[in-house]
Amino acid sequence: MTPQATAWIALFCAGLFEVGWPLGLKLANKPGMVVWGTIVAVACMAVSGGLLWFSLRHIPIGTAYAVWTGIGAAGTFLLGVVVFGDPNLVLRWLGFGAIVGGVILLKLGS
Repeated sequence: MTPQATAWIALFCAGLFEVGWPLGLKLANKPGMVVWGTIVAVACMAVSGGLLWFSLRHIPIGTAYAVWTGIGAAGTFLLGVVVFGDPNLVLRWLGFGAIVGGVILLKLGS
């Protein structure tokens, strides 16, 4: 596997861990979950940041940051709708599609 491919896999995983810290913060708001939710949030922040740092060796910073936050935003949106009952509205799904489309275009342009 090429270093470039490894960097993209690391960046994708960083984006997935980026979803974990808002989840941890949400859990920390539940009674009896403050400590565990905070641990999940901090651990996910650390892993996500470390994987982003690794990916920056072979991916331009602007592209990497936009993809990282895009995966995090889209994943958090899905988690909110599916797990936490966030509003399931067409306009929100269009925004989700715009984020995913932008991430795909950034990857294709690299």
